[in-house]
Amino acid sequence: MRSAEEMLDAVLSFARADDRILAVGMEGSRVNVNIPPDAFQDYDITYFVRSIGAFTGDDGWLARFGRPLLIQKPEDMELYPAEEPGYSYLMLFDDYVKLDLTLLEPKDLPAYLAQDRLRTILLDKCGLVGPLPPPTDADYWLQKPSARALDDCCNEFWSLAAYVTKGLCRRELLYAADHLHLLRRELLRMLGWSVGFAYGFSFSLGKSYKCIGRYLDPRDYEALLATYRQHSLPALWEALEGCMRLFSDASGCCCEALGCAVPPYEANIRRYIGDMRRMYAPQA
Repeated sequence: MRSAEEMLDAVLSFARADDRILAVGMEGSRVNVNIPPDAFQDYDITYFVRSIGAFTGDDGWLARFGRPLLIQKPEDMELYPAEEPGYSYLMLFDDYVKLDLTLLEPKDLPAYLAQDRLRTILLDKCGLVGPLPPPTDADYWLQKPSARALDDCCNEFWSLAAYVTKGLCRRELLYAADHLHLLRRELLRMLGWSVGFAYGFSFSLGKSYKCIGRYLDPRDYEALLATYRQHSLPALWEALEGCMRLFSDASGCCCEALGCAVPPYEANIRRYIGDMRRMYAPQA
């Protein structure tokens, strides 16, 4: 596997030698000082080019970065169409380095810089960019919820809990597991808010809440991980119960912090779930 120095040298050497490339940006975890570098980090690079079409007609130039095991081109996909401007190459090379390279044009530069503060300019051949503040992950920090947002999260969680229950009572495990996944997203949101109320809202928990275990009580973190065991009907019931316990505790803390009451529909849905289970899944 190439080192960071080798990979960035390949990226910048190519850009310096090609007159069609005017500037090079880098974004993502490799510019985040709060994330320890490791071998699994992608290189998220943006080339600002005179014309995107000058590059997309022939992929031969990509060989300058290595021999790819796989290339994804979202702009060429039908099933997973691109959502961002420009043209991207998501490449995994045979030395297991991952390079996500996006082509943008100079007109896209202001939006690029305004969209996210976790990015920097590595090369500016034409003076397109003025002085920039240091990259920061502040755009990804925990956000203190309003009372309305808190209620919305509670409402969605308990609504999804009813859907999971319906699937379990019908023994439709895939349906139940799919809705449990959606429900767990609301659980993670609520757990994140509870962490914010305990430790402040001036930091990020990382993508997919991957750092949340650093802040939860170890028993709660183990209980959260246990909700991912959903290989059978009994396991799915246990996962739902675990999610509800964690959500009730976290939402109670958040409601107290905001000075609002726990929504009354929580008790209603708990009663519904208990009744449905007794009637349709007493042995599960």
